[in-house]
Amino acid sequence: MVDYVGIADIQHLIEEIGAGEFMERLAGQIESDYKRWGEFEKSPRLASHSDVGVIELMPISDGGLYSFKYVNGHPKNTGEGLLTVTAFGVLAAVDTGYPLLLSELTITTALRTSAMSALAAKWMARPDSKVMALIGNGAQSEFQAIAFQRILGITELRLFDVDPKATAKIVQNLRAMPEMRNVTLVRATSCEEAVRGADIVTTVTADKRNAVILTPDMIQPGMHLNAVGGDCPGKTELHVDILHRPDVRIVVEYEPQSRIEGEIQQLAAAHPVIEFAEVVRGAAQGRAAAGEVTLFDSVGFALEDYSALRFLHDLIAERPEFCRQIDLVPEIDDPKDLYGGTLGSGKRRAKLRRAA
Repeated sequence: MVDYVGIADIQHLIEEIGAGEFMERLAGQIESDYKRWGEFEKSPRLASHSDVGVIELMPISDGGLYSFKYVNGHPKNTGEGLLTVTAFGVLAAVDTGYPLLLSELTITTALRTSAMSALAAKWMARPDSKVMALIGNGAQSEFQAIAFQRILGITELRLFDVDPKATAKIVQNLRAMPEMRNVTLVRATSCEEAVRGADIVTTVTADKRNAVILTPDMIQPGMHLNAVGGDCPGKTELHVDILHRPDVRIVVEYEPQSRIEGEIQQLAAAHPVIEFAEVVRGAAQGRAAAGEVTLFDSVGFALEDYSALRFLHDLIAERPEFCRQIDLVPEIDDPKDLYGGTLGSGKRRAKLRRAA
């Protein structure tokens, strides 16, 4: 039997723990795993692109545990009443190849993406950062707001989306959250207005194109930029001249993948960037000076999903009531007799049905 965490299970877990605490603890797990970066077998995700979206597989292993995530990105889906991003993942034991956990990752991906954003900002933003602009107020936006409030203690959130209904949605949702009641919410009428005076700027837009959400004139010394929306070839959010500024420090998750999918796809291959693992391991600085502009070019990397699945697996070991078990792998008396142990025995099949 394999542990299974579905949508209802993750909802109950978050209700029990709280979204802010969940992301803070998950950020700690991600940070711990990045510190042992050299132990992981890594590769860029395998992407299957179409005119309307992308479907991806994201594998990784540390030699003891293996995980993968299936995830899609289809911006057109919201027009049909469907989510832009859906995902599920598996955590498995390397020594047997047996799956340990099958989990939804649609909600958990939103949680881990925001946890990673706030974790990077903890290492890269100025310590006195309290004002954040949030450009793009869609499905990911509330998670980003909660994570930055919980982990960095932001006190003012400036919101802008080309769709006013999206901004109205996030304002309504955030005002209903006790943990956000001391955060000032400002509805900006333009991206420029939202960014002006912000310490941290998070872009989380969904359009699959080379967009120019931020331009060089919007960027002030000391800002931290958290570019989340650009995550596949041909999809960016920042004007390339921002990346060429001499005062910009660029940090990525996994350089071979970010060169294909991130903001840095706009740069020459020789342009220097820093991997986040170097920062948390002390091999590089996340910020060298208060006036420096820092950029976390986030595309989402498999290690973060590994961390999320491992975190969930540990959580449900403590709280088994928040998961179920499914008969994903046959349990038979003779492992050399798959047919006889499954299809050849009516008694055994009935036993499996009752167990499920």
